[in-house]
Amino acid sequence: MPYAGASGPVGGLLPEPAPLGLGLQHEHGRSVSVTHHGAQLLRYVTHPWDPQLESPRPYVHPLRTLSGQLVSLYRPHDHVWHKGLGFALPNVGEHNFWGGPTYTRGPGYRQSDNDGSMRHRSFDVLHADADSATIGHVLDWVTAAGETAIVEHRRIDVTVAAGANAWVLTWSTRLTNVSGGALPIGSPATEGREGAGYAGLFWRGPRSWTGGTVLAPGRSGDDDLNGVHGPWLGFTGRHDEGGDASTLVFVDAEDNLRHPTPWFVRSGLYACLCPAPFGETEYVLDDDAELHLRYAVVVADGEHDPDGAAHLAALGAKSLTQRSR
Repeated sequence: MPYAGASGPVGGLLPEPAPLGLGLQHEHGRSVSVTHHGAQLLRYVTHPWDPQLESPRPYVHPLRTLSGQLVSLYRPHDHVWHKGLGFALPNVGEHNFWGGPTYTRGPGYRQSDNDGSMRHRSFDVLHADADSATIGHVLDWVTAAGETAIVEHRRIDVTVAAGANAWVLTWSTRLTNVSGGALPIGSPATEGREGAGYAGLFWRGPRSWTGGTVLAPGRSGDDDLNGVHGPWLGFTGRHDEGGDASTLVFVDAEDNLRHPTPWFVRSGLYACLCPAPFGETEYVLDDDAELHLRYAVVVADGEHDPDGAAHLAALGAKSLTQRSR
């Protein structure tokens, strides 16, 4: 499978996982794993095998801490279109790139023949050295009718935070409207379902994290923090078997649309978190226009309070600054 440095054409073969530091490992032409000292930190599935009803799209699962704790959940029975960590949009004009039923004003949730998919076109960067790893590729957002509505350039960067028992994933996306007309991007909340602003980068956590603690600047809570605005939001929970804790902190880049973003988060029913720039107001992506979004996800071992989460958020913000557009 192709391999390249941070720039230039892709060619040659991926290296074997680095014995020290970060490495990349290609798996059967369907996914790429990022490893640390040979142990898997994440698997990024580029060629999903999900049915059309679930809006097949690339996603990250498993997602692990440096100590190997699993902090993601794949295809839970209650929402089979939830896939670890990924980017999805439920309301793009008449199209659904989230999966499952679509919520619209009036009828509410209804299953329609409008579930699109995101198809890997090509890699433009696959790079790893001891200190960083990068996966960059181009995707076509294809509607249920088989037409390309959006072309996306996506980049995932991984670094390890020295001395913090944590690592940082930065997720950058550039969406270009190629549909031939304007595309309003919204969420169930913009269609009238109060509190359901999910749309964008979405994480589904382990089942044992149900009832976990949501962390925000200067405070902690649970479902009461759904809809809060802020530069970052975190979630801490405990794992089955050993009872150890882990923490994730999501950071919104300062140059993002509607920064500081509103956040969609749930703890009581299940653990999930999503920066939600389309959670309150639709955004119209004009024909041929581009939308850039960037986030950092800090994955840490251990239970953190709001002060500890703020320290992790600072690591994520630093990583975003180092990887500006």
